[in-house]
Amino acid sequence: MRLKDRIAARSMDDTEINEVRSRSGHEMKRNLSWWDLIWFGIGAVIGAGIFVLTGEEARNAAGPAVILSFVVSGVSSMLSVFCYTEFAVEIPVAGGSFAYLRVELGDFVAFIAAGNILLEYVVSCAAVARSWTSYFATLLNHQPDDFRIHIASLSPDYSRLDPIAVAVIVAICLAAVFSTKATSRFNYVSSIIHLAIIVFIIAAGLSRANPKNLSDFMPFGARGLFSASAVLFFAYVGFDAVSTMAEETKNPAKDIPLGLVGAMSITTLCYCLLALTLCLMQPYSQIDPNAPFSVAFEAIGMDWAKYIVAFGALKGMTTVLLVSAVGQARYLTHIARTHMVPPWFAQVHASTGTPINATVAMLVATATIALFTELSILSNLLSISTLFIFMLVAVALLVRRYYVSGETSSAERNKLIVCIVLILGSSVGAAGYWAAGVDGWVGYVVAIPIWFLSTGFLWLGVPQAKKPKLWGVPMVPWLPSASIAINIFLLGSIDGLSFMRFGIWTALLLVYYFFLGLHASYDTAKAAAAAAAAEGAKP
Repeated sequence: MRLKDRIAARSMDDTEINEVRSRSGHEMKRNLSWWDLIWFGIGAVIGAGIFVLTGEEARNAAGPAVILSFVVSGVSSMLSVFCYTEFAVEIPVAGGSFAYLRVELGDFVAFIAAGNILLEYVVSCAAVARSWTSYFATLLNHQPDDFRIHIASLSPDYSRLDPIAVAVIVAICLAAVFSTKATSRFNYVSSIIHLAIIVFIIAAGLSRANPKNLSDFMPFGARGLFSASAVLFFAYVGFDAVSTMAEETKNPAKDIPLGLVGAMSITTLCYCLLALTLCLMQPYSQIDPNAPFSVAFEAIGMDWAKYIVAFGALKGMTTVLLVSAVGQARYLTHIARTHMVPPWFAQVHASTGTPINATVAMLVATATIALFTELSILSNLLSISTLFIFMLVAVALLVRRYYVSGETSSAERNKLIVCIVLILGSSVGAAGYWAAGVDGWVGYVVAIPIWFLSTGFLWLGVPQAKKPKLWGVPMVPWLPSASIAINIFLLGSIDGLSFMRFGIWTALLLVYYFFLGLHASYDTAKAAAAAAAAEGAKP
């Protein structure tokens, strides 16, 4: 009975903005502008993805076509940015996508997403922290494993303990609990320095460019290109952390669109130029998978430049960790406000205006995983969680625009459900056909027209029930539908073991939800409803 209630229960915008937020005891300080958000976005995104995974994917998966892999991932991310922006403007709370899904798709879906959001942040920070060690070793003329402790009795993927990664995470935790505004100032100064180093890398690298290195542009074919895109999606993870800061922005309607779209545009341009530079400096088969840019400069006789590259990478990874620490704590804070996890995590400190309990808890989990786990495992698992969440947010946006409880007729609601099922089904069909490695075009000839016709019918045959008040995604339903299709297609390019780990994690989430989270959130919701009814009954 409780499960049925929670699956059907949808929160309201006003509930998330006022009632749920008030459960933290103290308000977060509204002191961030669009300028802060742009630099938070750049700081959150440009880190280990470009400085580590570019080399690994160029050498082993895509070749020079890794440039196009970044374009594909960038397009998918930009579509998701649009969806996030509309929600963040309309529901400016710390919960980010958890709050958006709770309003549109209900408590149960929101909880499954919440678990994967927390996994996304823990895994991404752990991966970046381990990459920090790799570039720190390069800066000191050492191999990355020189600073790791090898425990032969453990599985090879978990046997290289990384104490430096743990130390970096602890330092970041201390900074994140102090002040969001101070963190912002440090972040945009660091990000400006970081962008200056990126400009240097591009200029210095292109001065030794060899166009012949691009002659075998797509050695692994289209399959390699999309496989790399799925992994390189890791490089764009982080912008959703900016949406969790909506509660702390001065003017969400102006600041959030400028901050999110501006940061993603700058990031995508930087990534494509950096990937092009790397592939022009060295043949793809010679690119180093661990520290590609540093080794590439060494190979072309610019040994001194590798120190600037390593310093820039460390700078970038530090800001990624800092912004992620801020974002993940705010996600956990809002989840705790609903009592799906203990409300102790929702407390906001009176003097700092930051969620100290949530920050410390998330970074303890991050440090534990960073100590043991190899980057390759972390990056694939992260991409699955992120693509899954971004797909759900796009579905939620369609529901938000086309369905209003109590106003939308049963006929229009059923049309919406059929269209969404067909959009999801055709996207899954195309992704499954691709993942199966079947030659030919039969599957795509069936799936793509179904996607196009179902989206077209939603556009022409179903009236929108709600218009955004302040800022809205353009070209609805086409952009959200395209976001769903691309995210699901990229999921089809991820390896089976990563899906197995994802399935195990989701099963653990369900066990927790059925025995604990479901009952706590149900009791809290009913208590709030009873309190509201009692308040309304007063003369």
